[in-house]
Amino acid sequence: MGKLRFISILVAVLAVLLGQRIYNLRKRALATRELVKNHLPNCVLLENLEHGSEDITILGDGLAFISTDLKFLGFPATDNPGKIFVLDLKDSRMKPKELRMPRNFDIETFNPHGISLYTDPSDDAVYLFVVNHPHRKSQIEVFKFVEEELSLVHLKTIKHELLYSVNDIIAVGVDSFYATNDHYFEKQFLQSYVEILLFQPWGNVVYYSPTEVKEVSHGYYFANGINMSPDKRHIYVADLFDHNVHVLERKEDNTLTRVKTVAVGTPVDNIEVDPETGDLWVGCHPNTWKLFFFDPSDPAGSEIVRIQNIHSDKPQVTRVYEDDGHVLIGSSVATTYGGKLLIGTVFHKALICDLK
Repeated sequence: MGKLRFISILVAVLAVLLGQRIYNLRKRALATRELVKNHLPNCVLLENLEHGSEDITILGDGLAFISTDLKFLGFPATDNPGKIFVLDLKDSRMKPKELRMPRNFDIETFNPHGISLYTDPSDDAVYLFVVNHPHRKSQIEVFKFVEEELSLVHLKTIKHELLYSVNDIIAVGVDSFYATNDHYFEKQFLQSYVEILLFQPWGNVVYYSPTEVKEVSHGYYFANGINMSPDKRHIYVADLFDHNVHVLERKEDNTLTRVKTVAVGTPVDNIEVDPETGDLWVGCHPNTWKLFFFDPSDPAGSEIVRIQNIHSDKPQVTRVYEDDGHVLIGSSVATTYGGKLLIGTVFHKALICDLK
């Protein structure tokens, strides 16, 4: 009887602990949040982007690069390989065009996630860095962009033991970057179930160069979007489940020191930075529970936040766009150009609106 009683007590304790973890997760994911509508004028869903536009970044001349068809953490996805599109924001037709991929690249397993652009100041060559998840692994693909042919030339694939669960990337050179690891475990089962219930701040930021690879920041519940200030002195990191954006200072040895944390009040995904104003535009998930446990009849909504004066004593956080999921599901990124706001999603469509 003593042994049975011990087992019963153990089961009861484990059930209580599991219940607490689920409660905590639901609280962090804002599972009970009622979504609202706060739309912008003249919004149009873009053609050709039917299966996600998870990350978007813009060249200075208004050419937006878009990653599509991400397969990630059980989200709805097609069997099609991933693609990279470009959209000329100066063209009133607003029609995204698929970039031609190189023949020497394994397109069948291409699963693009976060992306980043780097323009070499010595010759103005444009390099596209792409987080790729072939077979649920993590690696970085480096391409050279050929604008005249709307094509990509594959230069190299970067793999490293410290780049094990990469979410997003910010290039700082032709072969160097910072990247976020959103999980600690590499195995899909451990990532999806065990780690999310343990709910520990095990996410980190890694610096990579051909001569040095190292962890430069840690302590994130879900390290997600990453970007850089226009003066290249600071790195911004979004922590999805902590609902904030961290400001980190770059040191000469490429390490990062935390300067401040800005509470956003909602789960944050990718970050884009206005090169002129320094404003941060953040794609957010107003009810992350609905995103991770997707139900088409009760879809996850979308939310775009703008952070102004992030380095001041009182940064201004503004909710610019909100939708309950009936127009746009699962917003992951937002960026601006020429008075337009371009919004991407994890697995849904892409939307462009007038800001004023």
